[in-house]
This record gives sequence, C-alpha cells and structure tokens, in this order.
Amino acid sequence: MKTYLIVYLGSAILALVITPIVINLAYRIKAIAHPGIRDVHTRAVPRIGGIAIYFSAIVLFVAVLFIDNGIGDIFRNNLLQLVTLFCSATFIFLIGLVDDVKGLPARFKFLAELLAAGSLCLVGVRISSIGITEQWTFNLGFSGSLLTILWIVGITNAVNLSDGLDGLASGIAAITCGVIAVFAVLSGNVLMAILMLALLGSLTGFLFFNFNPAKVFMGDCGSLFLGFTIASASVICATKSTALVALALPALALGIPIFDTLFSMLRRFLERRGMFSPDRAHFHHRLVDLGLKQRHVVIIIYVMTFLSVGLGMFMMVTRNSDSLIIFFCILLLLLLAFRVVGSVRLRETISGLQDKYRMVNQRRQEFMHFEQAQLHFRNARTPEQWWAAICKAAEEMDFAWVSLKTTKKDGSINTSVWRTDNTSPDLSNVIVMTIPFHGNGELSHEFEIAILLNSSHESAGHRATLFNRLIDEHKVISSG
Repeated sequence: MKTYLIVYLGSAILALVITPIVINLAYRIKAIAHPGIRDVHTRAVPRIGGIAIYFSAIVLFVAVLFIDNGIGDIFRNNLLQLVTLFCSATFIFLIGLVDDVKGLPARFKFLAELLAAGSLCLVGVRISSIGITEQWTFNLGFSGSLLTILWIVGITNAVNLSDGLDGLASGIAAITCGVIAVFAVLSGNVLMAILMLALLGSLTGFLFFNFNPAKVFMGDCGSLFLGFTIASASVICATKSTALVALALPALALGIPIFDTLFSMLRRFLERRGMFSPDRAHFHHRLVDLGLKQRHVVIIIYVMTFLSVGLGMFMMVTRNSDSLIIFFCILLLLLLAFRVVGSVRLRETISGLQDKYRMVNQRRQEFMHFEQAQLHFRNARTPEQWWAAICKAAEEMDFAWVSLKTTKKDGSINTSVWRTDNTSPDLSNVIVMTIPFHGNGELSHEFEIAILLNSSHESAGHRATLFNRLIDEHKVISSG
C-alpha cells in the first residue's frame, strides 16, 4: 500500500508542478485554442496540457521499474508488455501533440490508433475470452484481436470526443482510472493498479488547472493518450480475469462518452456527413443548451458517472446472470438520460433511417438509368441517333423537357425539342437549367433542361450532374 500511495501522490505533485510550465510553453509556441463556432469557451486557452498528464504519469510508472521490492519484480517480469504499452501510448501521445500544434487529418489519427492497438495484440494484450457466468465462458479466438482493437480505438475516441467542457474529460478519466485501480488491487493485478494510480494522480493535479474556469486544456495529446491507456489497461485486466466485470466496470465509468460517440456516429450517418466531422450536439452541449452553466453540467456528468460506477460495483459481489441484469439496467438508465436531454429521438431516428434508405435506393436507380444512357450514346453514329440518346436519357432521368439550340457561324439557329408525354408539368415543380458549350467546327450549342423536382432538390441536382457528365463524355455528333 505504501508504494501505491507514493505513486499516486508523486504523480499528483508532479502534475501540479509541470502544468504551469506547460501553460507558459503553450503561450510561447502559440499552441492556443481560440473560440470557435462549436466551442463553449469564450477566450483563448492553452491546449497542450496533456504534456503534463503524460510526463507526470510516465515518470512515476517508469520509476517503479527500479524499485527493489516485489512490485518492482512484477514490473520487470512483464517488461515486454510494459515496453509495448509505453511505446504505443507514447506514439499516440505524440500524434495528438502534433495535431494540437500543427493539425492532422482525422483519418491519419484513426490509422495511428489502429496501428498502436494492433501492436498490443501482437504481444498478447488481447481479449481472449469473456466469462458471462461461472458456467458460461466464451473463447473468442482470432475474433478476440478484432474485439480488442475495436475496444481500444473506440474508447480512445470516446474520451477524445468527451473533451468539450472544462474538466469534463479529465474528471471522467480520473473516475475510470480509480475504478480500474480498485478492481486491479482486488484482483491482484499490481501492474495495472500502479499504472492507473499514476494516471489518477496526474489527473488529480491537472484538474486544479483544468476545472472551470480552465487555465489549460488537455488537447488531443492528453485525451488520446488517456483514452488509449485506459482502454489498454482494461484489456490487460480482462486478460488476467475473464470475468465480465473486468470490462463492464470501465464501460460503465465511460458510459456517457461511449454512448455519446455512438449517437454522434449515428447522427452523422443520418445527416450524411463524415464520421470524423465536428458538431455541437454532444451530450454536454445538450445540457448547456438547456441553460445550465459549464460547471454545473460537468458536476452533473460526474455524479452520473459515480452513480453508474457505484451501482456497477455490485457486479463484483454478484454471480451468474445477476451481473448481467445489473449491467444492462445501468445502461438503460444512461440511455434514459440521453433521451431526457434530447440526444436520442426514436421517431426522428427511424424517420432519418427511412429517408437514408429511400435516398440510397433513389441514387442507385438514377445511376442505373445513367449507365443505360451511356450505352445508347456509345452506339450513336449519326446526329439523329445522338439526339435520340439525349431524348432517351431525359425520359429515364425524369426531365420535363430538353431543348438543344445549335448556332452556326452565319447566325442561323436550329432548335430540337423533346418533351415528356405527361401532361404539362407544374412549373413550381421544375428546375430549369441552361448548359452552354462549344461543339465541333463552326457550331456552338446550348442545352435547356427542365428537371422535375419530385419533392427533392438534391435528386434533381444529382440527375443534372449525371446529364452533364453524359454531355462531357459524349460530345455532340454534328452533320456540319
């Protein structure tokens, strides 16, 4: 216990000392977070506070390697996994630091997370089995590596996305570290107990500067490092104990960031935006929009996290299906909280999925018509056949009419017109576009196309784009 206390207090004191130095460094190198449209803070704040978290934790963790006692022996006997974890976490920390200072594409960071998680699997840090009850244990085999990578990358990004208010991510991470440390101590996993206590101490010291009003943000270097390390530690705990609680407790502690990440991905999917695109509709944003102050929102989320973890602790003293019942009941309570603040709207989600499915089918149908039109154009050898291909494409793409005006050098004009066989269209339901372009030789051409909206401007725009592509790929066949 003496070693545990020294590690925790040592990292906390180091964080208190290092963080002001990092703040000054941030101002010197201009690593500052300026207020943006999706930010809650209203002034410029240094954003590389993760440096203090990283060094405060790593220094104490590495120092244990040189202690001449039983804990030091355990560290030295697990040197391969420790070095791999240290190098992978450091790699993620550096990726985040470069992003804070220079900026990196989200996909690049995602690839780095995959590589770091994969390196841990190579040295045996993977979820090989999960014990649901004393009688039911699922051996995962190769799929355990895939689950491990998904877990580590998912938790890393969940912690990263939760870093939206002063002290929010650091506080949730601190609670999670404490939970894993308690479980590690009770299950005899000294290695993870020391690592989590080192992280907990560094976060304790850092929170003095990060809680509202924040003097420094942890930045991506801090949130990515924390998320990756916490996720990796929970996996190592799961490898030492196949009990479901080894993963369930960290999952409950990080329940709000995990659900927030899942709902963010669903929201972006329905809105047809990139999965890594930023927005301002996270759980904490919703609470702020309800009129709560930052400090109150953070405290509310702390309390919710403590309640989830506190209830989850009962899983450690229950057996068989009781643990599963407790776990899912807590998840339902968290889902209810998201429903109350408006992050989950079942009817809107179902409607969004239906619209998404309809749009995908519509796009597929439009592209099939485009491919059929391409065949007609490729077989066209005369001006008449080329115009017939235009008319066929217009019919398939649901145009109201198409006219082609050809102007010769002498000023004479020839006009060809195709109209739909349907009754005269409602002009309020039609988009008319003019497409000028130069033809062969002395001729110039101008298309006028009228596209039926069919209740969707986007569909009309897509069909216009496909028609323009046909014209670009298959030039006018002219008789001179």
